[in-house]
Amino acid sequence: MKTLPTKDEILAWIEDNPTKTNKRDIARAFGIKGAARIDLKRILKELTAEGHLEKRRKTYREDGALPPVSVCRVLAPDADGDLFVEPVEAGETPPRVLFMAKSSDPALAEGDRVLCRLTKVSGEDYDYEARLIRRIGTGPTKILGIFRKGAEGGRVTPIDKGSDKEWRVPPGAVSGALDGELVEAEQTGPRARMGLPQARIVARLGNPSDARAVSLIAIHQHGIPDDFPEDVVAEAEAAQPVELGAREDLRELPLITIDPSDARDHDDACFAHADDDPANPGGHVIWVAIADVAHYVRPGSALDREARKRGNSTYFPDRVVPMLPDALSGDLCSLHEGVERACIAVRMVVDAQGRKLSHRFTRGLMKSPAALNYEEVQAGQDGAPNDKVAPFMEGVIAPLYAAYHALADARARREPLNLDLPERRIAMDEVGRIVSIAFRERLDAHKLIEEFMVLANVCAAEELKARKVELLYRVHEEPGPEKLEALREIAQASGFVLAKGQVLQTSHLNRLLKQAEGSEHQELMNISALRAMTQAYYAPENFGHFGLALQNYAHFTSPIRRYADLIVHRGLITAHGWGDDGLQEDDLKAVGEQVSMTERRSMLAERDTTDRYLAAYLSDRVGTEVEGRVSGIARFGLFVKLDESGADGLVPIGTLGREYFAYDRDAQTLTGEKSGVVIGIGDRVLARLAEATPETGGLVLELLELDGKPLPQTGGPARKMGARGRKLGKSRSKSAKLKKKLKRKR
Repeated sequence: MKTLPTKDEILAWIEDNPTKTNKRDIARAFGIKGAARIDLKRILKELTAEGHLEKRRKTYREDGALPPVSVCRVLAPDADGDLFVEPVEAGETPPRVLFMAKSSDPALAEGDRVLCRLTKVSGEDYDYEARLIRRIGTGPTKILGIFRKGAEGGRVTPIDKGSDKEWRVPPGAVSGALDGELVEAEQTGPRARMGLPQARIVARLGNPSDARAVSLIAIHQHGIPDDFPEDVVAEAEAAQPVELGAREDLRELPLITIDPSDARDHDDACFAHADDDPANPGGHVIWVAIADVAHYVRPGSALDREARKRGNSTYFPDRVVPMLPDALSGDLCSLHEGVERACIAVRMVVDAQGRKLSHRFTRGLMKSPAALNYEEVQAGQDGAPNDKVAPFMEGVIAPLYAAYHALADARARREPLNLDLPERRIAMDEVGRIVSIAFRERLDAHKLIEEFMVLANVCAAEELKARKVELLYRVHEEPGPEKLEALREIAQASGFVLAKGQVLQTSHLNRLLKQAEGSEHQELMNISALRAMTQAYYAPENFGHFGLALQNYAHFTSPIRRYADLIVHRGLITAHGWGDDGLQEDDLKAVGEQVSMTERRSMLAERDTTDRYLAAYLSDRVGTEVEGRVSGIARFGLFVKLDESGADGLVPIGTLGREYFAYDRDAQTLTGEKSGVVIGIGDRVLARLAEATPETGGLVLELLELDGKPLPQTGGPARKMGARGRKLGKSRSKSAKLKKKLKRKR
């Protein structure tokens, strides 16, 4: 019998022969036969117990080493553009694996799963090289949830409102997560038909009860990039202030910024004065200057690639995820008071009735004399200027309001959609706790800036269209026939009229909203009209902006926080020959689809964050009574918008009294089978707050009163499920038919 090999010899052989790692291969390599196999088995068990080997079914391999063929997940390209992959079952400290692509390989995206052949290397800053065998599929399911440690690994409870299934985490996939910690996990292996699906933890996000974890949850849940690559930060920090050069000198114009008091950046400034042209009596000249972001973010640069990837900035109550690094968004591209800043400006001439007569774009250098907020500007206009505002009242602020009133007259004639939907403001303290939730007051100062920005956006679209330069329009198409018919039915049920048989205009919808103004159905009509609208998007084709009642509209005024505006700036640079940083050959259709997607992503993340903050704010009020209006109807229950906070809570259908409620999707109602009670959008309710879950943002309510009256308690035991009610109803129907049949036979 051949002498048994030492443990070191076995380990060395396994490392040299990674494709032959079962016990039979090892025995054959060392000439071990018969009863000696028992001793070999003992040695292999000892090596496994000592941590030198790990057993995988019937094979052994060096602990920490990877099998020659592995399933890997594609990572994002690094700063040098190299693509790395991560073996799915590599343990808590995976080695670095460089993907060696061939020209025939398909394009791979972050998160894709691939089957690769791995080769161990030495002398490099990575451990393995991977070559593609085949692509298995797109990225695995991601789960954001709370980790609960168990005897063998643990479980992740998702924080999504609609998800109630837990995920099992095996011991080797915990990644050091602590019990109760917020984690990001991803699916491993196929979905199991029986039992819990399996996942591994890929990121630990800290304590979920931390007030600042709320927005962090949304960032990870929606895949919003929140860390800038090193080359992007370096490029931004290397930027320098702009000198006058060939730019128009606008430094003597008192272009002031007017923003929220907590504004993080200042990307627009304005100035107005009476037009001294005798041919335009009572007219106004309006200047709008916008930060010249295009000067710093050049096409094809690292900054440009990252800005396009993000598409826009995302704003949360406690933080902002900017489109550009702070060196630009908070400094060189922000029109700070008293410093020279590069800008692209438009000079617009309007008549006394607010009709635009002409406009002219220029690339300039400005110096804002003041950074003011909406409240202090409005207070000054109302006769109570503070020390900062007072010096600008006569020469700057009064002319701004005069020009605004002319534009307001033009707006009234144009009749854009006039929805009355108050905006919530969540105020927080220094550590991220909610101090108050209130509705923002709509001041004339807000409307002034909005009207100036709308007019500047119109000018940009008209300018590029006239010069035949490509751009991204801001498109808002009219409502589809189905949504319009649903709105018409809700209006008729409320006693109002939305006429048929005519080309829909915003004026028709405004007349409907005017009919409801001051009535108990005012909020219902505003919510229903909003839901009838299509979602705005960016595209190189011009289909007009229905909501604003404008034929030509583009976004020009916020290039710090919207990539679409940067495209418009580049178009203006190209159209006027202002430099080599203009619009390059690009697929604007694809760019429009990308930035439309990122905009929707940010909106969902911001909404989810608000829901979670509201749930946290209301969590200590569970059991109290709250008032609100029905804001939505679904088969599984109804949604109520609370008066005080504007939060939306769910009343499950199984809790609505002791009868079955039938759902009418077209009429958006729930009707009691026995009582005949009809619950519809806009109804006043009194409810009890039953649950408030900050992790998911979910609020559960118990309905107490409908329009001042308690719900009738009819029938037998409460039915917990609408589906069960339907089955019982069918059973009664069959029973009645059977009785009739028997009666006829007798």
